[in-house]
Amino acid sequence: MRTIGLIGGMSWESSAEYYRIINQQVRDRLGPLRSAQILMYSVDFGPVEQAQHAGRWDDAALILEGAARQLQAGGAECIVLCTNTMHLVAPRIEAAVSIPFLHIADAAGSAAVEAGTLTVGLLGTAFTMEQDFLKSRLVAQGLTVLVPNEAERKIVHRIIYEELCVGIISDASRQQYQRVIESLAACGAQAIILGCTEISLLIKPEHSALPLLDTTELHAQAAVAFTLEDQVI
Repeated sequence: MRTIGLIGGMSWESSAEYYRIINQQVRDRLGPLRSAQILMYSVDFGPVEQAQHAGRWDDAALILEGAARQLQAGGAECIVLCTNTMHLVAPRIEAAVSIPFLHIADAAGSAAVEAGTLTVGLLGTAFTMEQDFLKSRLVAQGLTVLVPNEAERKIVHRIIYEELCVGIISDASRQQYQRVIESLAACGAQAIILGCTEISLLIKPEHSALPLLDTTELHAQAAVAFTLEDQVI
């Protein structure tokens, strides 16, 4: 079994989900007392969030580069960055280490293509919805990516930072997300990519009129595939 290196803490609410999903899937595949070999570097999200909203992406990248190097030094054999937004600096993190970097958009895009879903709605932070670092990687896999309108993007972004990242789950916010999903469906979306690792804490399949592609679960599944690649099941 290969050792997975997780860069977490952005926020720790969703990082805990990565840990749970990876271990549950390893147990399901290998047996009831089996679990994954994992190293996690959990950053302090405060300075990262401040750098995001101030546009100081180089400062945020330095924090995550250091985390990746420490994971590699500790014996990690891949890097899994447990956040969509900070994939904006993924090239910096990849360049900082010599072990594989498992990109979250590759996991989501592959699942969409496999399902035959070529037009997707993307929900996430404003950075993820408005910039191209994730969308371009999805488009390169043959997908058409739709995002909410400006007013809806502000709602989605606010709920992520003010509620989901601090563990607040609100029925009223869920209803707002459902309205955004309905708007994307009306624009032609065939499925919704939950492009923030906290959104699946709020929106479950039963809450959506469209199929969901949960980046947290799909990314965790990619980590499991990596760690068990050489295992005889």
